[in-house]
Amino acid sequence: MQLYQQRCLSIGHARERAGMSLWEFRQLLASRRISPHYDLSDLDQDMKMWLELEN
Repeated sequence: MQLYQQRCLSIGHARERAGMSLWEFRQLLASRRISPHYDLSDLDQDMKMWLELEN
C-alpha cells in the first residue's frame, strides 16, 4: 500500500503484490483513508474507452 500511496505502483500492480482482488484492495485503501489515484488523464482514458464500447 505504501508504494501505491507514493504513486510508485498502479492500483493493479499494488493489488497483485498484495495478493488481493481489486475490490479487496480498494476496501483496504478506504479503511486506511488512502484516496484512489484518479486524475484528468484517467478520466480522459475512461471516456475514450466508453466511447469505443458504445460504438
